[in-house]
Amino acid sequence: MRTIATIIALTAAGPALAAEGPFFSLANTDFIVTLGFLLFIAVLVYFKVPTLLFGMLDKRAIDIQSDLDEARALREEAQTLLASYERQQREVQAQADRIVATAKEDAKLAAEQAKADLEKSIARRVAGAEEQIAMAETKAIREVRDSAVRVAVAAAREVIAKQMTAADGNKLIDQSIDTVDAKLH
Repeated sequence: MRTIATIIALTAAGPALAAEGPFFSLANTDFIVTLGFLLFIAVLVYFKVPTLLFGMLDKRAIDIQSDLDEARALREEAQTLLASYERQQREVQAQADRIVATAKEDAKLAAEQAKADLEKSIARRVAGAEEQIAMAETKAIREVRDSAVRVAVAAAREVIAKQMTAADGNKLIDQSIDTVDAKLH
């Protein structure tokens, strides 16, 4: 501290030495200004103002350093959170991609199953229709046969009625009764 005061005093005395006349005179304004300045510096040093100033500067430097440390810690925490959120976003995106892929696969399988079910349904309906056609065919054939039998019986009745006499009819009835009697016993 004292070295600072002497440096200031020597620097301030430089212009005073250049003045004319005796320097150490109360009539010399340069001497009075130098003396006032040195007295002012001495009062500042006596009341420890430089120490207070340096203390305030040190405290301010410590406060700034703590603010910087806190900002650095907050920045690191923010970077950690950002990395965490980015990782979570990637995981969620991957999960969404898997869900979409699974849904597409499920939809494809469901479409294939629906197609197979439709083919089975069509095959059952075709089989049912073919069965109905076969039954209708059988019914038609039976009706044609029945009709043919009726026509044949009617034709035979007319032919037999024209050719048969009463005696031949009685004889035929007796033979039929004997046949039925033989088969029943």
